[in-house]
Amino acid sequence: MFWTSVGLIGYSYAGYPLVLALLARFRPRPRWKPSDCPSVTLIIAAYNEEQAIAQKLDNSLALDYPPDLLRIIVAVDGSEDATRKVVAGYSSRGVDLDFSPERKGKMAAINRVMPKAKGEIVVFSDANNLFSSDTLRELVKPFSDPTVGAVTGSKNITKDDSALGASEGLYWRYESFIKQQETRLGCCTAVAGEILAVRKSLFRPPPDRIINDDFYLATDLIKHDYRVIYAPQAHSFERVSATADDEIKRRARIIAGRYQALAHARRLLPFNRPLIVWQLISHKFLRPLVPFAMIAALWANLYVVLFPDPADRFSLMNLAAPFGWMLLVLQTLFYSVAWLGRKRQQDNWLGKLLYLPTFLVNSNWAALVGCLRYLSGRQTALWERVQRRG
Repeated sequence: MFWTSVGLIGYSYAGYPLVLALLARFRPRPRWKPSDCPSVTLIIAAYNEEQAIAQKLDNSLALDYPPDLLRIIVAVDGSEDATRKVVAGYSSRGVDLDFSPERKGKMAAINRVMPKAKGEIVVFSDANNLFSSDTLRELVKPFSDPTVGAVTGSKNITKDDSALGASEGLYWRYESFIKQQETRLGCCTAVAGEILAVRKSLFRPPPDRIINDDFYLATDLIKHDYRVIYAPQAHSFERVSATADDEIKRRARIIAGRYQALAHARRLLPFNRPLIVWQLISHKFLRPLVPFAMIAALWANLYVVLFPDPADRFSLMNLAAPFGWMLLVLQTLFYSVAWLGRKRQQDNWLGKLLYLPTFLVNSNWAALVGCLRYLSGRQTALWERVQRRG
């Protein structure tokens, strides 16, 4: 049990990226043929975003893309604040407002405005992230290949001196590496819903109650033999969550969606594309199981130490003394540092280093919370807005 659990954890976090990188070395980096700018509709979903929406719209209107080929629609979903009023103030600059007084969720808002979308490409975004000026140009480049159905960009955390911000930024750089290797193998299996471009002709709305709508959209395209591409030069920036608890809440919702995807794996996995099935299982389906592996590894280690087999001596595989004690000390030290990092956050370099175990444990705690929320049916398709720093 111990070594199986450790193997699952090691493969999920390090083994898969390593094997992926080795395989990708035999494939050339993708190069996209330059093409004319296709017409694009940028859809921004917003719920109670009066503090962020003006900056988002200013950013969107300043993007380096031909204005006559770009349409901006803001789908305001049941907002109770002044979001609707702020967006309406941009109508003279070509921003379209679509408002529904009833809150039904992000995907419902997108489905509501899709008939208004014009052109070849639809780009989905949120109200609390900003694009670099050339992001749209970078997003549309891969669509010169007719086999490409969707393109996702790079999610970046705005420079932040906090330990949480440093850990979150490191995590997204790690994810960016994986997505680049997957793309070199032909298809990326993870997308960021706040920077996702889809061929309008291929868009099919997810069924009701789908939690991670962006993941469903991507896997649906993959199952229909289209490719999803990661464009690392298309940058999206957002601030980190205000607190560790806010980040746990945000991740718990996402991982509840992962468990939902696990439950529907038979319907989602493209079994005619075994390489991508391996990627999906390794990248998306094993991660939610890591917290259970962490618990099993600790329990097995404790059991062997408390109830040793007298016949075993100096057997690392059987965790015989002194190896069982040594590994238990290492596990105890790891969780102690994680606890210390949560209790005493420091924003210097040492504090950021010590916070990495905290971030890892918090992420897996969020996975357990997400599992409970999914199994209990308490997680809906509605997203909960969390506070951001700054």
